[in-house]
Amino acid sequence: MKNLFMVLFISTMMFVNLLITYAEQEVKMDNVLDNIPYQEAGMSKRKLVDEKHLLMMQAALRPGQSVPQHNANSNVHLVVIKGEVVVNLDGTDNMAKEGTLLPVANKTPMDIKNKSQENATFLIIKTPNPTEMR
Repeated sequence: MKNLFMVLFISTMMFVNLLITYAEQEVKMDNVLDNIPYQEAGMSKRKLVDEKHLLMMQAALRPGQSVPQHNANSNVHLVVIKGEVVVNLDGTDNMAKEGTLLPVANKTPMDIKNKSQENATFLIIKTPNPTEMR
């Protein structure tokens, strides 16, 4: 019984120490509407999160710019946060405006175009990270 108490006490102290260590870490916050990576020469993007099971990027398209035809290399969700884009999935156009959440299955042929007169930016959420796909 004494050994069980010691194991529980030590485990509890380790857990409390872990919580204190985690709470003391500085939380890094980004606003995806600040410093949107627009470029004159074409589509641009930046990584926001790059972890084993999650890759999140932000893409930016000026009017007339596009993401070339490619196949999704993971399970993808697109979230339009500014403007509107036309997302072609396997030959079907989908209008995605601000606030739209659009799922894209792995290996789906796709391209994205900004056919509007306004800048557009959207989040690309990939799960798992394509580096983990076999």
